[in-house]
Amino acid sequence: MPRSEVSNQQVREERRQQIRSSALRLFAENGLAATKMSDIAADVGISQGLFYHYYPSKEALFTELIEHAFTTLNTAARGLEQLALPPAEKVILAVKELLRGLEEHADTGPTYLLIAQATASAATPEAAKAIIQRENRTPYDVMARIFRAGQAEGTIKPFDPDQLALVFWTSMTGLAIYKAAHGAEFRAPEADILLNLFLTRESISAPDQAAVTP
Repeated sequence: MPRSEVSNQQVREERRQQIRSSALRLFAENGLAATKMSDIAADVGISQGLFYHYYPSKEALFTELIEHAFTTLNTAARGLEQLALPPAEKVILAVKELLRGLEEHADTGPTYLLIAQATASAATPEAAKAIIQRENRTPYDVMARIFRAGQAEGTIKPFDPDQLALVFWTSMTGLAIYKAAHGAEFRAPEADILLNLFLTRESISAPDQAAVTP
């Protein structure tokens, strides 16, 4: 019996996801210039001709991965900011969820590595550069606002909030890149190590902040 259009669409989407996952890993490991479309097709187990049914070029696929990465990251950042929680608890939640993501999701490390490479590389497609230019500041700005609000409450250390946001995201990015390089050997650090960089002693020791310690 022929497959329905719904079934065909599901098969196509599953294939696209396989292509995206393979491409993410290969781009992160080898860079855009050194990764061929034939490499991605072979990793997925399809012909290069079939690959073209899904993406016209590796540059288009690379750009889609960058767009998806920033959409996911920035949606999560904005959602965090909108939560009805005190700033310190937002920081606690962000640190714990990001560390959990590093431990549990294989694509997290390669995604951060891909963004870092795309930001620094001259070979990055213009469409991807435009996405980076437009979206790159959002997670930093969100965390800076959360840190600033926490300083007003006395729960965040009194350093420049923009610099705190820089430390926050470069720490997470560094851990993600380390995870991408070491794979199954990676073990996320204790959340308290990072939280002590940002939270005041009073906010850590307060009874309503007991969630700081796992």
